[in-house]
Amino acid sequence: MLFLYLVLLVCCAVLLVAGIVEQRRHFAALEQIPTRVLVNGIRGKSSITRLCAGALRGGDLVTVAKTTGTAARFIHPDATEEPVYRKFGIANVVEQIGIVRRAATYRPDALVIECMAVMPALQEVNQTKLIRSTIGVLCNVREDHLAEMGPTLDDVARSLSRSMPLGGVCVTAEQERAHILREEAARRNCELIVVDPESVTDEELRGFSWFTFKENVAIALAVAELLGVERQTALQGMWQAPPDPGVLSVERYRTEDGKRLRFANVFAANDPESTLMNVRQLEDLGAINRPLNVVINCRPDRVERNGQMGQIVPDLDPDTVFLIGHPTKSARDGIPAGWSGQVVDLGGDKRDPAALTAELLAGLGPDSSLVAIGNIHGQGELFLDELARLAPDDEPDAEPYGDPYEEPYEAPHGDPYGAHAEPFGEPYEEPDAVTAYRPDTGHRPYDEPGPAYYPEPAYARPAHPGPAYDGPAAAQPVYVPEPLPDSWFDAAPARPQRPFPYGDQQ
Repeated sequence: MLFLYLVLLVCCAVLLVAGIVEQRRHFAALEQIPTRVLVNGIRGKSSITRLCAGALRGGDLVTVAKTTGTAARFIHPDATEEPVYRKFGIANVVEQIGIVRRAATYRPDALVIECMAVMPALQEVNQTKLIRSTIGVLCNVREDHLAEMGPTLDDVARSLSRSMPLGGVCVTAEQERAHILREEAARRNCELIVVDPESVTDEELRGFSWFTFKENVAIALAVAELLGVERQTALQGMWQAPPDPGVLSVERYRTEDGKRLRFANVFAANDPESTLMNVRQLEDLGAINRPLNVVINCRPDRVERNGQMGQIVPDLDPDTVFLIGHPTKSARDGIPAGWSGQVVDLGGDKRDPAALTAELLAGLGPDSSLVAIGNIHGQGELFLDELARLAPDDEPDAEPYGDPYEEPYEAPHGDPYGAHAEPFGEPYEEPDAVTAYRPDTGHRPYDEPGPAYYPEPAYARPAHPGPAYDGPAAAQPVYVPEPLPDSWFDAAPARPQRPFPYGDQQ
């Protein structure tokens, strides 16, 4: 028995020593990155992460970024990106250690990373142990994850404040609960900067080839200003930044029986307030019109959220509400009894997606808009796959939308806001098959299943660390990391094998 106790004691000692060594290695990696920006909040974290990274790249700062939202991505300093590989597809905050270590091999000026912790205690660990950010971003406080951070929005604000850097700076666009954030910032000796969304002009917003919000742009501009990047330079970098796969988008389709359909994918905004903001913005811009229909995707592990989506139906005021997924009753019960519109229950997560989609399209008018809300996972993903098989509608409207702003403006980025843009089709041209962005194009990756394809860039990247390849003058600069002085980094390749985003992964 004594022998077993000795073995247990030795094992514990070994684990303790290994933990101390791992922590020292991680802190050494953090020291290689002078500026670390941690983006936290309820809605829009992935978009803000990309905007901040784009703004800093525009200011010639070597910037690495990592998003966690709809599709987790590691974004290299040249704006190319790849999926974050996860064993068994399970997300864990510990993956931030590997991200920091990999980012440090670039010797970057800045790392912009999205917070992936939900539990308040984990958010504090993420800040104090994993990232140690010098600049924090707390984008907003919304009704989400109330079971973990609530039950009230004031509690959510205090929980999110745990990611504020001690003695650092925090940028926020939250207005209603700014007083709570100021109290929490004072406790941490953190300077709180509350940005004004109206400081972003309509003309600056029209420079984007994808839909975004003034709040997000204002936050990114504030972060860029803190790092000495001039406003117009930061905007140019943001305009060229690739959008998140879950970005707000509107597609135009032709059904098999000739109906015209404008489809707005608002699944990413899966809380009531953000959903209403997105839909109203699309209506104000003329991207969707009446008659308006809504499809709510229900999930068994989001019963409360399903009911919240049902509650905002009168505010959306659609002609018809389609319910898909399971259990649809949770959303149906949330719709107020006094609402006079039509509710069509197509429910059941085991229904054939093709049959469900055909039945839904049959209930639409000859020229209508459809907004998808709730959560994308489950029946929602299958529904999007079926819609993607429809023929695109390239026929212009009899009466073009026109510019919703007072002064017309022609933006050089395929502007969906401008009066002279194509009426809300694909906001950018897609290549045949691309999963990685090129900084000199507006291409986005496909989300359809299939083998990944990485096109050969116009400039070569050396197989081993060394001087950058002297490529064409027009090519973007290639950032080739040098080996770190610490021996434990020498074993890590500068550009590890990119995993396939779908299918079997090695």
